Amino acid sequence: MASHFRALIKNGELAPGATLPSVAEIREQFDVAAKTVSRALAVLKSEGLVTSRGSLGTVVAKSPLVITGADRLSRMEKNGLRYAPGETSSGHRVMRRSVYDPEVCTALNLEPGDEAVIRIRVFRQDDKPTSVGVSVYPPHTVAAVPELGEDVRMVKQFDKLYAERTGLEVVKGQRTAHSRHASQDELAALEIDAPPHSAVPVTVTVMTFHDDEQALAYWEDVYAPGSRVPISD
Repeated sequence: MASHFRALIKNGELAPGATLPSVAEIREQFDVAAKTVSRALAVLKSEGLVTSRGSLGTVVAKSPLVITGADRLSRMEKNGLRYAPGETSSGHRVMRRSVYDPEVCTALNLEPGDEAVIRIRVFRQDDKPTSVGVSVYPPHTVAAVPELGEDVRMVKQFDKLYAERTGLEVVKGQRTAHSRHASQDELAALEIDAPPHSAVPVTVTVMTFHDDEQALAYWEDVYAPGSRVPISD
């Protein structure tokens, strides 16, 4: 039961501020005892996904989860929602740059200095920045999906376009998370006013995509301090 409502919140079908069904309605829907419903709601409250609002009942928390990266792909596959209610993005940039970051070079099998396409955007909830999404694509991926190199919003996710055009299956690698200090550019994108050279910790998730022969993309999401980030389904 908790997993049912958790999925609706994660998929954006229950927006922040939305009211969950009453205890009586949930009991009828799932044919369970009131104690079972209370236990499920307590789990969701402990996860920060919902909160009690007196006569309003149980409502979805204001910004319960930040959904980006691979979770966004999963959500779109389930219900077609690119953005959840109240969610937007800004600061879209597309660049061709030489790549020197050792982690990115290793993930994409690039030599330091090789050129790649880098796409950046800032995700926002109720106009407040929640994360910075950075995706890096090597030349062979851009050759199959040239739209990646254009300064336009993609009408379809790159993995679907690549699979359609090459006939190769695109596989998502293991998503990992770590923490580090934010760069000044990231602080500016997240609209965090911090003194120069200050150490502001952020959570970062990383995922690569590949086909049977080669790596296709490196995705990194940098989350604003305090964000709740789902790591797995």
